[in-house]
Amino acid sequence: MTATSHPRSSIRTVSIIAALLASAGLAACGSDNNASNAGGNSAASTANCKGKDKLTAAGSTAQKNAVQAFTASYAKVCAGKNLDYQASGSGSGITSFVNGQVDFAGSDSALNAEQAASAAKRCGGNAAWHLPLVFGPVAVAYNLPGTDKLVLTGEDLAKIFSGSISTWGDSALVDANPQLKGNTEKISVVYRSDESGTTDNFQTYLGVAGKGAWEKGAGKAFKGGVGEGAKGSDGVAQNVAKLPGSIAYVEKSFADSNKLAVAQIDNGSGPVALTAESAGKAVTAAKTASNDPHDLKLDLASIYGSTEAGAYPLVLATYELVCSKGYDGPTAEAVKSYLDNAASKGQADLVAKGYVPLPEEFKTKLVASIDAIS
Repeated sequence: MTATSHPRSSIRTVSIIAALLASAGLAACGSDNNASNAGGNSAASTANCKGKDKLTAAGSTAQKNAVQAFTASYAKVCAGKNLDYQASGSGSGITSFVNGQVDFAGSDSALNAEQAASAAKRCGGNAAWHLPLVFGPVAVAYNLPGTDKLVLTGEDLAKIFSGSISTWGDSALVDANPQLKGNTEKISVVYRSDESGTTDNFQTYLGVAGKGAWEKGAGKAFKGGVGEGAKGSDGVAQNVAKLPGSIAYVEKSFADSNKLAVAQIDNGSGPVALTAESAGKAVTAAKTASNDPHDLKLDLASIYGSTEAGAYPLVLATYELVCSKGYDGPTAEAVKSYLDNAASKGQADLVAKGYVPLPEEFKTKLVASIDAIS
């Protein structure tokens, strides 16, 4: 609506009506018609505030800071609505979801066959869907006084985290990091001691990008056999901060909040620093691995094996695990309402918190899946 297409009196009338609607609180929560349009390609330009007031969820610590931003946005847009999220770790979150203790779960790795079967029972015989809502770059954080720049390949990382490279002056590291020549300091690996989707993703990355140097497989428990464990992303970051010579895999937001140095990764096309832009290049290349168009489980090799110039390949996708069907009406509407807002307005503050905003083409697919929940 512009001044060139309407008389001045019409503009004044519309402005008055808009002000009255805002004062009545109607602008915060859209009408039924607005809610039905929330899943368009614009990813919810109007608010959908349907469903019960309080949702529950649990799981991934990697997405904790993003969920806090989503929940604050949700409460602002939909007064009286809230999500109680317990950042208990992906494994714990899946268990809580399968047992019906929470409405949905956050997980840094996809359900395995056994978990998917259990989730289907919880969902009344219907499949659980993987909705990648949060993409968080995984930083290779290190504490090496005097070393402001560190370049590592997937093969280097596989050897460090399996113990075959054990000192910072190893010749395999010196080629790309001449400042390390003669450094005899022992490398102190720090890993997640609790079961973690971050660990699962990191070990999957090592298997894809390690050129055969990682033979230990993936999984939520660390299998490298070296180093010292710490609980949660907070614990890992804090341990690196206080332990000279240490290195760890941890989400960028936790590396940033603890002011840790972060290595560049050479994916075969030159060293790439971790930024929202470089991680976003890898996300854009992501492909799905499910026959169900609404189940957006990712083919991780399409991300971790990327050799695109300027792409930072170590990006973790956090899924929201939801029932495709099987919720009661108020819960289904609330889950859709929360996730719709998170996929749209909730993305605004993610870069500042160390995450990668959803690429537009991926957002369109995600919103279609959210709106298909019933």
